[in-house]
Amino acid sequence: MPHGTGFRFRVYAALLFIVIVCGTIGIMLAEGLHPFDAFYFVVVTVATVGFGDVVPHTIPGKILTLIVIVTGVVCFVAVAANIVESYIARRERIERLRKINMLVGVFFSEIGTILLRTFSAADRDCDRICNVLIVSGTWTDQDFEKAGAALAQYTPALRSQNLDLPALNRFLSEHKPLMLALLENPYLIEHDTFTELMLALFHATEELRVRETLVDLPETDYAHLSGDMNRVYGLLIREWLVYMRHLKTHYPYLFSLAMRTNPFDAKASPVVR
Repeated sequence: MPHGTGFRFRVYAALLFIVIVCGTIGIMLAEGLHPFDAFYFVVVTVATVGFGDVVPHTIPGKILTLIVIVTGVVCFVAVAANIVESYIARRERIERLRKINMLVGVFFSEIGTILLRTFSAADRDCDRICNVLIVSGTWTDQDFEKAGAALAQYTPALRSQNLDLPALNRFLSEHKPLMLALLENPYLIEHDTFTELMLALFHATEELRVRETLVDLPETDYAHLSGDMNRVYGLLIREWLVYMRHLKTHYPYLFSLAMRTNPFDAKASPVVR
């Protein structure tokens, strides 16, 4: 359940439990009923069923019944409403996540995988992490968690001098409309890490675009661009691993293609052999 809905549900459920327990004890004492008959009476009253086979005969019993009706029915309706609200919210969340992952898939299909292949080729320490990211069809959740832990300890070290910056600039400029569309999509507001990646990538795109030339830059400027590229690269790797895990769980056929085009696998080939 969402946090707010879950808290309200627990409060209303606790109040309903108290009403039923106290009402059962009160009816037992006021009407002299067997504990089960008293419990049965309180439950059918709270549920607004009211079969009429058990009714209060004493003034205290009738007063207690009125209290149970007012408080118990309100709590019962509130609990039922929260259950329905939680179910609807969960369905809506699943649908939002499905749409978010569709957008992430478009990003990796058009931009992300190519960038990973480009960046990993310029990363002098890629050998340390590439072997960890050779995802296979036998991977379990534990394997993905191990890879994630390894990434958490890894600091990308690509050098912008080793990148074809003019070609990278052209590629990012060509795909800028797609990046803007993804950045503006309301569904991605809920995906903090992907939004952070898109902001970092958009910034790197602008850094390249505003320079008159991207060759023979000062070392200080290369160092600055390296920082921007490493920021994108680090976020990109982590998002790619999460996306691969999602594909393996929900879309095996897409996962098969993603494995065969793994940007960290030098032997990867889309051709099925």
